[in-house]
Amino acid sequence: MSTQDRLIESTQSLLWERGYVGTSPKAIQQRSGVGQGSMYHHFAGKPDLAAAALRRSAEQMRGIAEADLAVPGGAYDRIAAYLHRDREVLRGCRIGRMAQDPDVIADPQLRAPVEETFDWLRGRIADLVAEGQANGEFAPGLHPADTAAAVVAVVQGGYVLARASNSAEPFEQAIRGALGLLGAYRRA
Repeated sequence: MSTQDRLIESTQSLLWERGYVGTSPKAIQQRSGVGQGSMYHHFAGKPDLAAAALRRSAEQMRGIAEADLAVPGGAYDRIAAYLHRDREVLRGCRIGRMAQDPDVIADPQLRAPVEETFDWLRGRIADLVAEGQANGEFAPGLHPADTAAAVVAVVQGGYVLARASNSAEPFEQAIRGALGLLGAYRRA
């Protein structure tokens, strides 16, 4: 693995664990085993490195979500595959955690991968809902964009509830509830 990749991967992990403020250049160097000179050779500073790490986390999240949303089956089955995917529920979402970090949200370069990822995910799920309506799987009363926003909110809110209770059960309960609501619009 290249020095640059070690720095990015270490920063990804630290951002997920500690957030932006809690991720110091020293911690990145210690985690990656890379010296200060090498770090600043590859990146202008912590914001530049954090932006690269967030972009990589966003790309990885989109790749995983796309694999779930592209499984064989109807629209409901593909959304269910996304919702039921194995996750480290108690750690939360790498990208969602960044949406709660005021320093990330205040910086357009750091916020961009977060915003773009959630925009992409809502759009992809809305397309599936519309596809399900077009092929008669879902009743026409289901609004694709609103439904997609609700599905994404259930996942992100489920992480928060799970972390607050130190149990994955609230997350699983939220997923069951979302699929129950979506299933109410499903035509047999």
